[in-house]
Formats: sequence, structure tokens, C-alpha cells
Amino acid sequence: MLKRYKLSFEIWGLLLFLIVMIPNFIWFAIPAPNDILRAESITEMVDTVASVCQILMIVSICIFRNRESKKLCISPFVIMVTVCYLLYVASWIAYYNGMTNAIVILGLTIPPCLAFLFFAIDRKNGIALIPISIFTICHVVYGVANFIV
Repeated sequence: MLKRYKLSFEIWGLLLFLIVMIPNFIWFAIPAPNDILRAESITEMVDTVASVCQILMIVSICIFRNRESKKLCISPFVIMVTVCYLLYVASWIAYYNGMTNAIVILGLTIPPCLAFLFFAIDRKNGIALIPISIFTICHVVYGVANFIV
């Protein structure tokens, strides 16, 4: 399996990560009016696993390149990445407008993970699918346990 990959910097993976992080950077600097996300987490172990997998996810989408992947172009998966990102941004806008219901929390949780998943699938990066999947599960558990249940 590893023979299909080469160590090669994937600029699109880094750009996706940075674009997804823009709303987070804004949130760090400018708190939302009803900012429930700053509450103490009750899922510390899950959060730790998520943090490790997030790092592995970013590293894997940025440095492992499948030799069979073509040049990035508009494809159904790239369109899904874009749709997921737009849903994510819409969720941040709703959050900054004071909405903190389950739909908004899930919108802040699931679409960015799916954006990374669809990107990895488009790039044929099976290595990245493992940390993305674990990160997604942990991120959903965090969101549901801390803000929905």
C-alpha cells in the first residue's frame, strides 16, 4: 500500500486546512455573543485523541501523495469539499448570530470533517482516511456530549 505513495508537499491540503481554520482564528480573537464553545469540555480523553488525529490528518493530507492521483481539478468530490465548507461557514454565521441549537453545533462539527474526508478521497489518499475518520468520530462525540445532550 505504501508503495503507491510518495512524500510530496500537497499545497492544496495545506490551503484547505488554513481555509477551514479561518473561522476558528476569528473565533479565538472575537468571541461570539452567546459563546457556549468556550465552556469547559467534559470529554477530555476524546479531545486528546481528536487533537492527535487532527495533527496526523493534516500531516497526512499535506505530505503523502498517491502516485495515481491526478492534478487537482473540479470533480464531484471537490464540489463536495466546497459545499461542506460553505455549510461550515453558514454554521459559523448562525453561531455568531446567537444560534446554538443542535443543527448549528452539528454544522460546526460535521461539515469541516467531511471536507477533509472528500479531499482525501479525491486525492486518493487512503493514509489520511484513518486519522480523518477517527478525528471525525471524536469531533462529533465532543460536539454532541458537550453541547447537545
